[in-house]
Amino acid sequence: MGEMKRIRIGNQTAFSATTLMMPFEYAVANGFDAFEWFPDRHGSGDGWDESDIDAGTRRYIKDRAMAHDIALSVHASLQANPLKHESHELLFKDIEFAQDIGASLFNIHLYTNEGIEAYIKAITPIIRRSAEVGIKLSIENTPLTTPDDFNKMFALFQNILAAETAHTGICLDLGHANLCDSTRNDYIGFIDKLDIQLPIIHIHMHENYGDNDSHLPIFSGPAGENTAGVRGFIERMKKRKFSGSVILEQWPEPPSLLNSARDRLYHMWMQDC
Repeated sequence: MGEMKRIRIGNQTAFSATTLMMPFEYAVANGFDAFEWFPDRHGSGDGWDESDIDAGTRRYIKDRAMAHDIALSVHASLQANPLKHESHELLFKDIEFAQDIGASLFNIHLYTNEGIEAYIKAITPIIRRSAEVGIKLSIENTPLTTPDDFNKMFALFQNILAAETAHTGICLDLGHANLCDSTRNDYIGFIDKLDIQLPIIHIHMHENYGDNDSHLPIFSGPAGENTAGVRGFIERMKKRKFSGSVILEQWPEPPSLLNSARDRLYHMWMQDC
């Protein structure tokens, strides 16, 4: 049967939370073993960015996470598009924030509107900076990106940046995969179209009905009626020997929906092990 790979399940910051720290403190109090920080300042002023967290709070986050064995990750700022050179300073600040809190992974979105080659050129400084500081880099699918985009990008990595991208992999966002035009309402089909050699190192988990990016807690949408998709996802992640963090990307009301989702996911993951 072999050694079972460990997964971690956690939640994420949210502009809808009463305070910036509330989702993190909830994760600590409820025994989650992963947590993601997402600077999501909106044009309206809602949300937060890295400048809102001072040095003392950064030390507090790092110490609290270490004491409770919580793996931290940082999602690039909402406004940060690597194709825009002016975003690079913001991305570097996000990586510095990740360093300060002891995060092990930094996540960015894939943008294909200027082509895969242009995107790789744009993120090369991010690849190098994250490698220098010892943080993994995950690249996330959006509703507009396809499995072929990722297959092409990682093939190009092997041709031109192989020595520099060993710490780089995919952040698989199930909700976004479910909205992809070529795999609408079929995130399993999205996974199956990814080259089996591509490293999936991080997961964002939420669901929808194929109509919009509604970020429903898992088991509160289609999976609440039929768990076949979630079971297929787990089967495929096991085959790929996934051992990273699964981030529940929502702050639901009540927050206990996060606990229910985590407990059910863990139970399903451990079945037949």
